[in-house]
Amino acid sequence: MIGAMDSDVFAVIGDPSRRRILDELREGDCSVGQLVEALSMSQPAVSKHLRVLREAGLAVATPVAQQRIYHLTGEPLRSADAWLAPYRAMWSGHLDALGRHLDSWGGS
Repeated sequence: MIGAMDSDVFAVIGDPSRRRILDELREGDCSVGQLVEALSMSQPAVSKHLRVLREAGLAVATPVAQQRIYHLTGEPLRSADAWLAPYRAMWSGHLDALGRHLDSWGGS
């Protein structure tokens, strides 16, 4: 059964702006200013999404001088990935069967 943390993670990553932020953080640690520039979003919007990502445990802020540098944390995504694993296996099996069926039509 899906746990509360997993459902929170799915709700958080369901937002396209937060997925874009996660994609940027996957490439490396960033300040809010770097994210604003890279994503062409307003500073208040980026800060709002970063707060949601922090609360879900997907990002952590480290103070460096006058800035906060954000980086990804993996555990919530690992939990979501573990929940998705049986579905991936199911779809993989279906796609393999489709491939075999299509190959049989090819008559090679």
